[in-house]
Amino acid sequence: MLLPKIEKVLLQLGENIKLARLRRRLSAAQVAERANISRSTLWLIEKGTPSVTFGAYIQVLFVLGLEQDVLLIAKDDILGRKLQDAQLQVKERSPKRTKK
Repeated sequence: MLLPKIEKVLLQLGENIKLARLRRRLSAAQVAERANISRSTLWLIEKGTPSVTFGAYIQVLFVLGLEQDVLLIAKDDILGRKLQDAQLQVKERSPKRTKK
C-alpha cells in the first residue's frame, strides 16, 4: 500500500510519459513494440501503476528519448546535503605554541 503522496507522484509520472508519447505522435502499439513490452504494460505505465517494474518504465523512457532524465533523480539532494553538513564536526585547533 502506497502513501497518497507517492500515488500522486506515480500518476504524474505516468501522465508525463503518456504526454511525451503523444507529442512524438507515437501510438501505444509502436512504443510497446519498441520497448519490448505489451500494450497492457504500457497502459499500466501511463496510469502510474506501482506494480510495473522500474525496468519497463526505463525501456519506455528510452524509446521516447528520455532515459537520461532518470539520472536527474536525487541528483541535487538538498536535504541530504544539509543533514550531512549539520553532522560535520569542526575540530578545534590546538593552541599555538609559545616560543621560549
